[in-house]
Amino acid sequence: MHDPSRPTPWTCVRREANKVVLYEELAREVDALLADEPDAVANAANAAAAIYHALPALNWAGFYFLRGEALIVGPFQGLPACVRIPLGQGVCGTAAAERRSILVPDVSAFPGHIACDVASRSELVVPLLRGDGVIGVLDLDSPELARFDEADLIGCENLARIIAARL
Repeated sequence: MHDPSRPTPWTCVRREANKVVLYEELAREVDALLADEPDAVANAANAAAAIYHALPALNWAGFYFLRGEALIVGPFQGLPACVRIPLGQGVCGTAAAERRSILVPDVSAFPGHIACDVASRSELVVPLLRGDGVIGVLDLDSPELARFDEADLIGCENLARIIAARL
């Protein structure tokens, strides 16, 4: 049984000043967490939880997986989410269609933004790539404007590579 007086890496909110170090540690932890589990759903669930609890100022962290011409919600942490996002629509659908990460400092300024949680004010979406194809996206939302920066983008792209290899 877990002793609540002894925090684990998965329950600590990291207050690391250096984001590069934070993401390096998180990448090692996520890689180790997923290493011996072959089930994609279990790995996506644990990765979402690890990210959500490691990164400050998030109100949603999770995955959408490509099924045909739409992204379907996968494991996540946060309030209930939009279930289906058409490819090419919203931040997630655009990131998947264009096979590129998208950092949005203010979601109200993103044309066609899909508001699953009205509290979300900024967003970072990173495609999950396998070979030449997109299998889904890693989606992070924050209630803070301009929560995400270049260090978050680079760190999350590295996490997405690790996670995609385990799905």
